Amino acid sequence: MAAPRISDEPAFVLHRHDWSESSLILEVFTRHHGRTALVAKGAKRPHSSLRPVLLPLQPLRLNFGGDADIRTLRTAEWVGGHVMPTGDALLSGYYLNELLLRLVARDDPHPRLFDSYAATVRVLASGLAEELLHAALRAFELLLLRDIGLLPMLDQQTLTLGPLQSEARYCLVPEGGLRLAHDDDRASLSGAQWFSLQIALDDPAPFNPVLRACSPVMQELRGQLRTLLNYHCGVHTLRTRQMMIDLQNL
Repeated sequence: MAAPRISDEPAFVLHRHDWSESSLILEVFTRHHGRTALVAKGAKRPHSSLRPVLLPLQPLRLNFGGDADIRTLRTAEWVGGHVMPTGDALLSGYYLNELLLRLVARDDPHPRLFDSYAATVRVLASGLAEELLHAALRAFELLLLRDIGLLPMLDQQTLTLGPLQSEARYCLVPEGGLRLAHDDDRASLSGAQWFSLQIALDDPAPFNPVLRACSPVMQELRGQLRTLLNYHCGVHTLRTRQMMIDLQNL
């Protein structure tokens, strides 16, 4: 039986490393097949058509095939649409990639998450205000956690399933979900703000609604989402986050 062949598949390169003197192993995020490992044979050769294309944070169309754990890349085409992010936006893009590598299982399709990732990368490459970039990161974090089943409903208390009170303050914590804020909690959102986030997440095309809902509360969300993501990644600090800290200290 012939091995399946995938054609014209939207994808992004998440990570790449050497496989031999002339080839690469790629971790790619595809729209219809999820996170996939590919071998790009001859991609390191000076005249390879793959060499200038297989870059992170760039929209691609891939043809690949095979039934092994690591499939074979046939062709790759740059779709275009935006330039490579630079500076802090580039590091933020690598942060998105690290989250996907750590939290998304291989061969588990997430088409909505793929669309949200593509939209976030476009924001990072746009050169827009720093506040919008941070809001886009918070939006992607929420959509990632929702799509992989790690985000509780944001319109009710997790343990009691009781409704949120509009003026009361609530926190999102790793082992307790959404709960009433304590006096020593550093960040919290009102019930009305959490409810607005849930409405945005429920939208059929959620990225822009979630981005708008995150904008006024992104500072309060930042620490809560970072703690939740680190907990599920099993680390104290993600590598890309530590790199950002080290660069800022310089």
